[in-house]
Amino acid sequence: MPVIEYVTFQLVPGADEAAFLASARGTEALVRRQPGFVARRLSKGPDGRWTDAVTWESLAQAEAAPAAVMADPDFAPFMALIDGPSAQMRHESLAYAMD
Repeated sequence: MPVIEYVTFQLVPGADEAAFLASARGTEALVRRQPGFVARRLSKGPDGRWTDAVTWESLAQAEAAPAAVMADPDFAPFMALIDGPSAQMRHESLAYAMD
């Protein structure tokens, strides 16, 4: 069953949004290589919090992906701009989709 991983976070103080978005684009190949990857959307709320929503084919694949991407140096520029203590992750089973 598909699972959506939601990670909400704030950027580190003084982070440049354009640099952050460039770093997110820099993770594209790495994320696409992860087993079970389906889709990814990055959004920003009016309160300045960001949400990285990644759809995976299964919960097991969603749970395995963070260790793999965090170990890759290509992910470091993206993570360097995220305020780690503000980050919260949750997984939800996809119940219905309309694109």
